[in-house]
Amino acid sequence: MAKLTGADIVIECLKEQGVDTVFGYPGGTILNIYDALYKHQDEITHILTSHEQGAAHAADGYARATGKVGVCMATSGPGATNLVTGIATAYMDSVPIVAITCNVAVSLLGRDSFQEIDIAGVTMPITKYNFIVKDITKLADTIRRAFSIAQSGRPGPVLIDITKDVTAGLCEYEYKQPEKVERQTDSITEEDMERALGMIRNSQKPFIFVGGGAVLADASDELRTFAHKIQAPVADSLMGKGAFDGTDELYTGMVGMHGTKTSNFGFTECDLLIVLGARFSDRVTGNASKFAKNAKILQIDVDPAEINKNIRTHASIIGDLKSVLRKLNARLDPVNHDEWIGHIERMKDMYPLRYNKEGLTGPGIIETIYELTQGDAIITTEVGQHQMWAAQYYKYKKPRTFLTSGGLGTMGYGLGASLGAKMGCKDKTVFNIAGDGCFRMNMNEIATATRYNIPVIQVVINNHVLGMVRQWQTLFYGKRYSHTVLNDQVDFVKLAEAMGAKAYLVTKKEELKPVLKEAMELNIPVVIECQINCDDKVFPMVSPGAPIQDAFDETDLKIN
Repeated sequence: MAKLTGADIVIECLKEQGVDTVFGYPGGTILNIYDALYKHQDEITHILTSHEQGAAHAADGYARATGKVGVCMATSGPGATNLVTGIATAYMDSVPIVAITCNVAVSLLGRDSFQEIDIAGVTMPITKYNFIVKDITKLADTIRRAFSIAQSGRPGPVLIDITKDVTAGLCEYEYKQPEKVERQTDSITEEDMERALGMIRNSQKPFIFVGGGAVLADASDELRTFAHKIQAPVADSLMGKGAFDGTDELYTGMVGMHGTKTSNFGFTECDLLIVLGARFSDRVTGNASKFAKNAKILQIDVDPAEINKNIRTHASIIGDLKSVLRKLNARLDPVNHDEWIGHIERMKDMYPLRYNKEGLTGPGIIETIYELTQGDAIITTEVGQHQMWAAQYYKYKKPRTFLTSGGLGTMGYGLGASLGAKMGCKDKTVFNIAGDGCFRMNMNEIATATRYNIPVIQVVINNHVLGMVRQWQTLFYGKRYSHTVLNDQVDFVKLAEAMGAKAYLVTKKEELKPVLKEAMELNIPVVIECQINCDDKVFPMVSPGAPIQDAFDETDLKIN
């Protein structure tokens, strides 16, 4: 049995787990691992990001796009703390990443040593689990356990902090085959199944609500069969996009604060709401006391903590969603809800998504990208108006094609995530949709894209304001635009060119399509700045604290 350094053991364990790409930034305490990585650069690709936050977001994007565990690395102190926002983003959206940090030697711990930080203590509330490795004999098994925890049940981020003396020490290492992560089925009871089947069979107006859990469970095929078997309309949360085909006739669009009126009104009218892998975020429910008041609620989720957390349910099944849907499909006969579906179809006709087709607009930009990619691209986003337009106006036909920060709402997430997604899915066209405020947060990662020629297309929808915050200020704060106007001298085209990217400025509607076509053909990093009106808004909208059936749009505002 060979003796290896702790650093070499880290690399061997990553290879065991099938890791082919890591994202990170070196520094003093992690130098031994980077030295070991140097010897294995033909087996593991390392992407040096411009900032550690970019590395965490890239690992997250890689994980979401591929379904595998994303890996990021950082040194101690500020390197480790710079990962925190990315780890919290992954935690809120249940993304499996493993963050590897190193710390000062055991003899220096607790002495306020240079670049010492208790990163395990810092990240305890935002990780599924974290480890501090001070004993080299426990290193290999700790890494293996971290990968298992990140993927099992409800996925999430795991942090491993390793002291520098452990990475330098020697220990025997023996290869181990990774244990297969089994789907969680032991909590699915016959009693729960019977109750659910009875509710479904007795329903005349069922509605299916799909969340991110359906994407994580790889349950798209089972979901499609289920929806058509019980003939129920389907709405999704922001995180659930792509789990159910956005072009399917049963699809009604997103639900919640910026959901379609059809979905919001349909939830209010249905007699059974079947909730699949969704957590009832406040942005979905609005006023929780008035949410789906006419419906019995059946919730299916792998995490028992989600049952009755935000909304009281009438029945639930705990377990892997793909497995539960397979069992339900096997025991359900096809049913007919033509009258209910007809009513939903009439609502779709009455309440389509609308926007001003004159001039260059956010929705128009998204629709043009959809038209040119035929819905076959991976779309990552930052957070704000552009994020909602990307959710509303691009039809996601497959899971893992819409990557966005849903739970934490992290400005600066998308560009790093797009790099990770492209590294994991090299055959896919990858767009990152940003606002000008978000692009400023982590635009330094364009330098990462050009360093490695990662051909992502960065679209900056520039309205010269913090658009979503301005929208709230317009509607609810008497148009007092406190610190939301960004009308300054920053030239995004020159910035992008300075970082080595091809860049375009689009100010007219007719310029957009030729520029997008050229960008897609170039196969290099591209930045496209699209300038739109500062007062374009996202509609429909539900006021904060209002019930979702009170959704309004521009037409309603003019009437009132």
